[in-house]
Amino acid sequence: MNKTQIALISGSVLLIVLLLFANTKLPKTEVKAEMSGHAGKGSAGISAIVDEAVNSLDAAQKQTFEKQKEALKTSTDKKAVFESIVGQWDSLRKPAVAAFYAEQEAIALPMEKTWSDAGNRYYAAGRFAKEGLEKRMLFGKAIECFEKTVEINPENVEAQISLGASYVEGSSDPMKGIGILRDIEKTSDSNNVNLQLNFAFFSEKSGQWDKAISRFSKVLRIKPDFIEAYLHLADAYEQKGDKAKAVETLEKYLTLVKDDAVKTEVQNYINKIKN
Repeated sequence: MNKTQIALISGSVLLIVLLLFANTKLPKTEVKAEMSGHAGKGSAGISAIVDEAVNSLDAAQKQTFEKQKEALKTSTDKKAVFESIVGQWDSLRKPAVAAFYAEQEAIALPMEKTWSDAGNRYYAAGRFAKEGLEKRMLFGKAIECFEKTVEINPENVEAQISLGASYVEGSSDPMKGIGILRDIEKTSDSNNVNLQLNFAFFSEKSGQWDKAISRFSKVLRIKPDFIEAYLHLADAYEQKGDKAKAVETLEKYLTLVKDDAVKTEVQNYINKIKN
C-alpha cells in the first residue's frame, strides 16, 4: 500500500499534521463532492467529471490533450500514449480523471497490471473525495477494476484486499468487504501488512480504539520500519484516554524519524500532553 492510501484522516489534528510533515502529503482532488448536474453513477458519472475537467483546461493544455487523443488513434505504442495522458492529469491534480484514463488503458490493454493500476487510482481518488455521490461512484469504479484484476489472477491477494477495502469504504454493502478481508486473514496471509492496515484503519475510523491499537501494534510487529503506524497508534491511545501510552509511542517514533521538523513537532506535542 502506498503513502497516498495509508494517510487516513483520523480524529487528531496532530496526526494529520505529522503525516503531512512525514512526507505523506495527500494529492488534492479538485472534483465536486456532490455531482450536481452529473449523470448518475459509474461510467456516466466519471465521464461527466472528465468532461468538466477537460472544459477547465487552458488553451495550451487542451492542445496537448487533443494531440494525445489523436496519438491514441495512430500510435502503435498505446501504452506509452496512455501513460502520457495519465501523467498529464496527475500533474494537473485531477486524480479521478487520471484514474479514468488508466481504466481506458486497461480496457484497451486488458492485463492484470493495467486493471490493478486503474483500481488503485480510483481507490486513492475515492479515499480523498468528500462524502457523497462522487465518493461512492469512485469506489464503485475501483470495485469494477479490482474484480477484473481478480478474474485474471484469482491468486492476487493485494487486489483481493483492495477489493474488500473498496466495498467497505464506498459501497452499500460494507460487510461484504469485511467478509472478503476476513476470509483472506483466515485462509491466505494473516500477516499481510496491507490487510492489517485496512483492519486498523477501519477500526480507527469507527472509533474502536482497542481494536485499532491491536491492529496497529500487529502492523508494527510485522513491519517495524513502517514508522507512520506509530502516529496512528499514538493517536488511538490518546483518543482512548491513555496519555501515558500515547507519549511512550510518540517517544518511540522520535527515535526512528529522521526529519528535524517532525521531531520538533512531535516533541512539542509530547510536552503538551504531559502538561
